[in-house]
Amino acid sequence: MAESNNHRFTRRAILGAFAATAVSAAPTFANAAGFLRGAGDIRRIRMYSGRTGERLDMIYWIEGQYIKDALKEVNHFMRDWRSDQVKSIDTRTIDIMAASHNLLDVSEPYMLLSGYRSPQTNAMLRSRSRGVAKNSLHMQGKAADLRLASRSVSQMAAAAQSCRAGGVGRYFGSNFVHMDCGDVRTWRG
Repeated sequence: MAESNNHRFTRRAILGAFAATAVSAAPTFANAAGFLRGAGDIRRIRMYSGRTGERLDMIYWIEGQYIKDALKEVNHFMRDWRSDQVKSIDTRTIDIMAASHNLLDVSEPYMLLSGYRSPQTNAMLRSRSRGVAKNSLHMQGKAADLRLASRSVSQMAAAAQSCRAGGVGRYFGSNFVHMDCGDVRTWRG
């Protein structure tokens, strides 16, 4: 008689099983609601910071819920590295970043150029560049400036725009893409 194996899958077991694997689903997003529905059962974000030398490879959403401890790590990673100040990053921005990364079908992590910016850091950057907004969404934890060596600014921006869930700025001269969860809009910096 064949023995029946009943396996119970827990959140911890699923996290352990998937922690070292890549999420390869690449849905097409027609609008913000479709973006959230089509993002998959597991959401993962991969980044590194050239400023701090830190790396992040994190499953932050599973079984329809954000993982609180994972979000804390994302918040710390995306802190204002100049002042070491941490702010909660809007999960919609993290979702846009993760979905765009999946659409680009790369294993390379994002290089994070800027996540959260304190008002002081934003004012300093604004004094040096006309491309920094006075009321930047970076100060609200709603924006990220990202780069991939293996993809062009145009390719990254197209992936982010396909989410139709926030703002996308192309910065060709500095080779990065701005992604945020504000109003849907595009621009060139």
